[in-house]
Amino acid sequence: MKRPARNLLGAVQFLTRIPLPERWLGEIALAEVAPYFPLVGALLGLATAGIDAALRPHLKAIAAAAASVAFLVVITGALHEDGLADSADGFGGGATANRVLAIMRDSRIGSYGAIAVALSLLLRIAFIAALPAQDALAYFVSAETLSRWSVLPLASFLPSARQGGPSAGQGARLARSISPTAIALGTLIAAAVTVASLHAASWRPWAACLLATAASGLYFRRRIGGVTGDCFGAAIQLVGIAVYLCGAWR
Repeated sequence: MKRPARNLLGAVQFLTRIPLPERWLGEIALAEVAPYFPLVGALLGLATAGIDAALRPHLKAIAAAAASVAFLVVITGALHEDGLADSADGFGGGATANRVLAIMRDSRIGSYGAIAVALSLLLRIAFIAALPAQDALAYFVSAETLSRWSVLPLASFLPSARQGGPSAGQGARLARSISPTAIALGTLIAAAVTVASLHAASWRPWAACLLATAASGLYFRRRIGGVTGDCFGAAIQLVGIAVYLCGAWR
């Protein structure tokens, strides 16, 4: 299998719970597959838009939106919701960087995490339900694409917040490992997808994405000195919410 196809499938395997034969992939190098994260997001957005389009004629918009978000949670294995919950618990309950990281590693969900996930689900459902029918496809694709793109600059510019070794986790495998070429490829994919979806109006979700990504990165750097895998999941959630808000805003 050619390397671009293998890397795309590797990104699918990492970001979703879609089962893929091991013989197609081999060992996955996250730094190599990361540029394809936005493309996986675009495919997820297309699939979710199809569900929304199929249900909207038969259900209220809020019910169709809830089903669409539920599909995203299931197909990704709640990976990003888990990252958001752990991040909220850590940053909400930890006074020092070491304490934040210790709380984030705890598998139990606390009050901050539960509230954060609930708000994420509610906001996405509300904003998706408010999308004009003619714009829904474009914003599903743009939101899921740009949210996965946010991992690239965060992983490129921020170090791992944890020390190396087996306990460092997925964040350490990506932090400071994304090359300028990889960012360029991922950005080209994300730009092509959003421009094809929204044309001249694509500057709005890009502005929201850049603002949310930059704010998240600055906060992570100030509080814990870098990023973890949970931070990436939290940023994906926040960027997605910001882009859906752009589509819902009147």
